[in-house]
Amino acid sequence: MGDSVGWGIVGYGWVARDYMAPGIRAAGHRLVSVADPGAESRAAAEAEGARAHADLAGLIADPAVEAVYVATPNHLHRGAVEALCAAGKAVLCEKPMAATLADAEAMAAAVRRTGAFYGTAFDQRHHPGHRVMRAAIREGRIGTVTAVRIVYACWLDRAWTSFRGQDNWRIDPAQAGGGALMDLAPHGIDLVDFLLGEPIAEITAMTQARAQDYTVDDGALLIGRTGSGVLAQLNVAYNCPDALPRRRLEVVGTKGLLTAIDTMGQTAGGTVTLTDGGDGHAHTLDFDGSASPFLEQVRAFGRALRDPAARPAWDAERDLHTMRLIARAYAAAGTPAGRDAA
Repeated sequence: MGDSVGWGIVGYGWVARDYMAPGIRAAGHRLVSVADPGAESRAAAEAEGARAHADLAGLIADPAVEAVYVATPNHLHRGAVEALCAAGKAVLCEKPMAATLADAEAMAAAVRRTGAFYGTAFDQRHHPGHRVMRAAIREGRIGTVTAVRIVYACWLDRAWTSFRGQDNWRIDPAQAGGGALMDLAPHGIDLVDFLLGEPIAEITAMTQARAQDYTVDDGALLIGRTGSGVLAQLNVAYNCPDALPRRRLEVVGTKGLLTAIDTMGQTAGGTVTLTDGGDGHAHTLDFDGSASPFLEQVRAFGRALRDPAARPAWDAERDLHTMRLIARAYAAAGTPAGRDAA
């Protein structure tokens, strides 16, 4: 089959259309099939040369589809992933794994049962700037890491929509499973694991519903600690105007500080600096500022699809741990999305 992968997409919303589909093409892969119940979404896919189906069955039956990106509302992830695993397709599912921990547990069980190649789309693992940060940490350039601090925020009001006439499902607790914490915090939790090589082990949180007129949380603060004692602080929000500084990642060590500005998100670019803890001098770390995390994610998934030796980097059990942390954070905050915390 060569290096080019035939992709399908389930749920052709704005992330799939604006970021994943271009990433597939830029990686030299092929978008061959899309499943979406919306006529406008299907028309957009067909305009880009993909076959479009109103349901998942048509996509599954397409022999040219090797890997499938699942980008539906969260509550539909489980059904799609279980069906795709049973059909022998490789699956890249958007984060969070599901709207509930119970659904995420069932998805991980399906992966174990079928042996399917599965990954959760934590695209921030693949941002070139974050890879540079991880390398600097491993080289000991900032000494012993003591803390990770993340601000990842945006403005998401009730009226936001990706296609005309569609509802904003991200603010519907039944479809999303939560608000800003559910949507944005998984990236930060996963980045801690990626950068440090160890996951958060303990977590607590506080949420707010202060600025937006919907029922899910529009902001949250999470505090976690890894097994070795690194503290992690995450501030996520749907109530921060987009014109304000709202994407910052810091890793603090005994010898220095790594700071990434505007690297978190779907697009390429941003800056990474290393500040020396001895003299305070800061210098910029170089990385490929033209490669988006979606492009790099597609490349990495395609390599692993062709070479099973690369598949341990994709781990459903690790991603399930992240989902358990989200559930515990909601439980600690005392908000409804924590109903099935473990």
